[in-house]
Amino acid sequence: MVRLKEIASAAGVSVMTVSKALRDKPDLAPATKARIRALADQMGYVPDLSASGLRNRTSRLFGLIIPATTDPIFARVQMAIEQNAQELGYDLLFAQSLGKPEREEAALRRMLARRVDGLFVSPVYRLAQQSPLFEDLRSRAVPTLILGHPAPFCAGFPYVETDDTSASAAATRHLIELGHTRIAYFAGPMVSPACTERLEGYRRALRDANLPQDDRLIFNAGSTVEEGAAAALQFIQESPGATAIQAASDLVAIGAANALLNQGVRIPQDLSVVGFGNILTSEFFRVPLTTIRQPKLRLGSVAMDLMMTLLRHEPVKSRRLSAELVIRASSGPPPVGSLKSEV
Repeated sequence: MVRLKEIASAAGVSVMTVSKALRDKPDLAPATKARIRALADQMGYVPDLSASGLRNRTSRLFGLIIPATTDPIFARVQMAIEQNAQELGYDLLFAQSLGKPEREEAALRRMLARRVDGLFVSPVYRLAQQSPLFEDLRSRAVPTLILGHPAPFCAGFPYVETDDTSASAAATRHLIELGHTRIAYFAGPMVSPACTERLEGYRRALRDANLPQDDRLIFNAGSTVEEGAAAALQFIQESPGATAIQAASDLVAIGAANALLNQGVRIPQDLSVVGFGNILTSEFFRVPLTTIRQPKLRLGSVAMDLMMTLLRHEPVKSRRLSAELVIRASSGPPPVGSLKSEV
């Protein structure tokens, strides 16, 4: 391991001069700093970040907790955060909660033990109004940013999220403008504030269009491809007479559409299907999926901007980012006949 003393000897300067050059101190000539840095790179010098952290009381580490790396939305958010962190000279400690509060707590404890400079957390949503873990984060004054919608147990922390209500309403309006008046909704887990907002967006668009709200058109569809397929089979069995399905996520929409196609239902000739998220698979599905494009990379970039504001001890304003409708082949006008008789 190359030490400062060796660089100083090769450069013909003092150890203090080398230290100042590598720390970009202003009292050295730019040419001197450039020469010493180039020599340090040539010799393979690697700074001791742990020692630097002890001096500056920083770790140059951020903690990041998301539901799972397989989640296509958070995978892109994670990528944006990592890219921005690297450009700013930070590394990431990463963990998956897998939707389990105990895993979330264990991961946060490990990160706090490593003295991370800040935390990005997509929380495991629960019905409880309070969480001892998040209370602990508040008392420690750890810079913490919520990736997603606020909830009572994590209130008070800044957050970055998608405006799911408006985006979902836009998807419903698209179907209404195509001529659909009976639109089924495949809802996600109601413990999730995002899913609650998306359902409210659907209902808001129906109200604005003076269309009746029929609870028989709302199906609990979970959050996975398999759950979406199961909801579609229930939809066929109950035959509620809808001419379109709007799903709370692309995974649910893809699972539902695949099951419907396998049952001989034509999309969109017999039934339109709309998702939410614009994951990569949606564009290349058997029938390219009309969906809502969430600004995944921008969510990560904005999250990093807010974190740096927190670290500067400046006021932070939470952000709600707009999402846009992407129209593809899975949505079209309702069939002339009744879908009820066709499926």
